Amino acid sequence: MSTPQETLHVTILDRDYGVACPAEEVDELKSSARLLDERMREIRKSGKIVGVERIAVMAALNIAHELIKARNELSNYDRITEKHLSRLNDKIEKALAAARQMDL
Repeated sequence: MSTPQETLHVTILDRDYGVACPAEEVDELKSSARLLDERMREIRKSGKIVGVERIAVMAALNIAHELIKARNELSNYDRITEKHLSRLNDKIEKALAAARQMDL
């Protein structure tokens, strides 16, 4: 059974868009639209890029770059955390082995 869709109306750079999305994703879509609108306004305000389409592409590229950077940082964090957990596990195993030896 498919998830019921809602049509959400958002305004991005003074233009209105109707976007269908699942009801449980409405808040995320609103936040996404706000972020995109803010980024596009910043780019337009800089005056370096003209035209809504070019502004949208630059905003999308900037947001995609941030996403990729965040994913890489998370991946690095996950690897570091794995190493730390492995070291902690080794220490616990050694401590348990030592405790068992003392009991004998």
